[in-house]
Amino acid sequence: QVQLVESGGGLAQPGGSLRLSCAASGFTLDYYRIGWFRQAPGKEREGVASISSSSGRTIYLESVKGLFTISRAAAKNTVDLQMNRLNPEDTAVYYCAFSDGDRWDEGGMVYWGKGTLGTVST
Repeated sequence: QVQLVESGGGLAQPGGSLRLSCAASGFTLDYYRIGWFRQAPGKEREGVASISSSSGRTIYLESVKGLFTISRAAAKNTVDLQMNRLNPEDTAVYYCAFSDGDRWDEGGMVYWGKGTLGTVST
């Protein structure tokens, strides 16, 4: 059973930064995609960023390109999301998600973390 445990959420000021981390355990797959979705209040969940375990290919939500960076530490089975130049619209619950292939859509995610709240506010 794959387990995903997020950490690193909290409060940041507009223009500031947050770093999220997801620790993954309980799997033996060599080929998967892992990353982050988010759900803002009153909005649908959307994919923010992901990375392939085999190729390292990343996928970003258009609005966060150049602002957010996803990285993976294979030896530790962790995936981090560095979020810079945050604005209040980035306030959301951020979920770590795992796909046993290369899909990156909500329906294709097999495992989910419980989420961590990131709030951008003065």
